[in-house]
Amino acid sequence: MKKTYQGSCHCGQVRYEADVDLSAGASRCNCTYCSKSRAWNASIKPDAFRLLTDENALKDYRFNTRSGQHLFCSTCGLSAFGRGDVPELGGAFVSINVACLDGVSPEELAAIPLQYCDGLHNNWWNPPAVTSYL
Repeated sequence: MKKTYQGSCHCGQVRYEADVDLSAGASRCNCTYCSKSRAWNASIKPDAFRLLTDENALKDYRFNTRSGQHLFCSTCGLSAFGRGDVPELGGAFVSINVACLDGVSPEELAAIPLQYCDGLHNNWWNPPAVTSYL
């Protein structure tokens, strides 16, 4: 069931509100970006996301196909969410950093089903052979 969550970066300069169904799961990926940033993401449609702060507080990093906006706070550097548009994933989406959701209990976080993605080998629909480090 969808619930409205507040999310923020470490310093609070970037804040948002998102309608997310955490019981639908989140993902962890082994691509070069996600594995280095230890990303833990839940994807939602753009209309379920509301940025509560000025867009100018964000910096944008793009690589490879440049289709994903890896956004981060210009002050503390934390990535609280990102944006992308991948037709194979249903089009435009916002990727919420689950660890940046405010007020979520450890029990709620532990109950989130995880899907592992082998982005390193462009095998997105299957988990990598080793997932324990993700």
